[in-house]
Amino acid sequence: MENPAEDTQWNDVLRQKGIIPPKPKEAEITEEQIENMVENVVKTYTSKEQKPEELELDDLDNLEDELDEKVFLEYRQKRIAEMKASIKSNKFGEVLEITGKDYVQEINKAGEGIWVILHLYKQGIPLSSLINDHFRNLAHKFPMVKFVKSLAGLCIANYPDQNLPTIFVYHNGDLKHQFIGASCFASGIKQDELEWMLSETGAFKTKIEKDPRPKIRDALFSQLNGGHTQSIERQDYNDDSE
Repeated sequence: MENPAEDTQWNDVLRQKGIIPPKPKEAEITEEQIENMVENVVKTYTSKEQKPEELELDDLDNLEDELDEKVFLEYRQKRIAEMKASIKSNKFGEVLEITGKDYVQEINKAGEGIWVILHLYKQGIPLSSLINDHFRNLAHKFPMVKFVKSLAGLCIANYPDQNLPTIFVYHNGDLKHQFIGASCFASGIKQDELEWMLSETGAFKTKIEKDPRPKIRDALFSQLNGGHTQSIERQDYNDDSE
C-alpha cells in the first residue's frame, strides 16, 4: 500500500477525489528568515564583509548550491525586483542646465518622489564654478537625484548677486531647503563637505559617517594664529598644564 503522504500521481488522484487528505501546506518563509539564511551563507563563502543586498546576479549564482532551492528562488526574485526598481529610479546622472521657462516643468513638475537640487550661479564667481564642478560629480554619484543648474539672471529676473551661490532643494515640487549666499558655504568648499550638507536635507543618503567640515572655532583660531592649525582645545590644555 502506498504511503498517502508521498507525492505520487496516484495519490494526487485520490486527493482530488477526497479519498485521502490534501498534502500539508509548506510553511511560508518570511523575508527576515530569507535574509538571515542568505547572510549566513554569504559570511561562509566570501572572505570580505558583503551585505546580502549588495549581491549581484553573478554572486547569487554562487549561492545556488548553498541554499535551499525555495529560499534561493525567492531571494533571487526579490533581488531582481530591487535591481529593476533601482534602474528605474537611477534615471538622471548628469547636471541639467535650464532657464526660467523650464523652471516649472523641470523643477515643480519633476515627478512624484523626485528630489531636485538646483544651483543658481553666475559666471565669474569662483565659488559658483567650484559648486558646479562638485554638482557634476554628485550627479553621477547619486543618479536618483535630479541635479539642475541655471544662470541666476536667466532663471529668476533681477536675482541679486549677493545671494549667489544659491542652492534650492525640492521634493515633490515643493521647496524644502535653501542655501543662499556665500556665507552658507566654506571658501573652497570640498565635494565631501557639499555632499554632507545636501545629504542633511534628506535628498540622498551619504556614506560619509561624520561632518567633514572643519569646526568653526578651530577655523577661527587658525586665522587668529596666523594660519596655524592648532585647535583651541589643544591650546586650552597647554595653558592649564603650565
